[in-house]
Amino acid sequence: LIGEAGKEVYDFIGNYMDLSNGSHIVFSTTTKFNIDKLPENHYNYLVNLKRINDIRYINKFFESVNAKIPENGVFVGCAETKDQRKQRILKKYPPGLNFIYYILDFIVKRIFPKFVLTKKIYFFLTRGNNRVISKAETLGRLYSCGFEIEDKRTLRGNLYFVARKKTKPAFDENPTYGPFIKLPRIGKHGKIIYVYKFRTMHPFSEYLQDYVYFNNNLQNGGKFNDDFRITTLGKIFRMFWIDELPMLINLLKGEMKLVGVRPLSRHYFNLYSKELQQERIKHTPGLVPPFYADLPETLEEIQESELKYLESYTKHPLLTDWKYFWKAFFNIFFKRKRSC
Repeated sequence: LIGEAGKEVYDFIGNYMDLSNGSHIVFSTTTKFNIDKLPENHYNYLVNLKRINDIRYINKFFESVNAKIPENGVFVGCAETKDQRKQRILKKYPPGLNFIYYILDFIVKRIFPKFVLTKKIYFFLTRGNNRVISKAETLGRLYSCGFEIEDKRTLRGNLYFVARKKTKPAFDENPTYGPFIKLPRIGKHGKIIYVYKFRTMHPFSEYLQDYVYFNNNLQNGGKFNDDFRITTLGKIFRMFWIDELPMLINLLKGEMKLVGVRPLSRHYFNLYSKELQQERIKHTPGLVPPFYADLPETLEEIQESELKYLESYTKHPLLTDWKYFWKAFFNIFFKRKRSC
């Protein structure tokens, strides 16, 4: 293990398992075949020293690991994140040439896999090896496959993670990977609706809501604090509401109205009081939320704002939406207020 990965990695792994007994197995593989041939529940700890960047079907690999270790078993692996990759490329090549190489690398290995037409070209050229993957996507894939992150550390230019098995994989056949996505949200009567948006987060970020909330909590305005899941382009999209333009499809389908409380994810919905949860599902969610009219800062203030709106809407629906729309319009375009 030291010869393959170095003393630092050996010491890091040794914090989580006794490397002198037989309850663990160490691999340096990119194929799930080597995982599939293991007996089930025989090893409590499984270590793979190969970067997940070189695994063709990452989730299938993680699912195989999940199937072979018992509940609360530990999986240790590593990835070179996109930021670590950028640093490596810029250090490796001379100034000027390094940026040209980085831009070409970004286009082929970061953009091509996101689109249907170029995705086939990408896998033909690379066979899935040395792909670019973000920290958020790495952790999100692990959570989607039934693991929880216990620790992570940057060692020798890679992100090493310690993941503990908690549940079976989600086996999501349609992960939100491309630029145009639809996200499950709670609508009227508690029905799950799919809200259309342009992607602003790294792939598989939706599986990290609990992780980000536990580690970062909420900032003023109800957003997650220091949310590493948001891409650079995503921040620009959110600033000008470009990401929300596809929600007009939900408006045309009658799943949303112009003014109203925003449809929430299951995680965020569960942060609300039971009273507000019950009141929310009585109404059709909206594109323009009362947030922009009242400008609350804390989660408690957001709930008070929404409850006040819903109570007013129940009594005077048209008048309430009219007042809230123009107040929100003034705050957005004249006071330059944003929710993130």
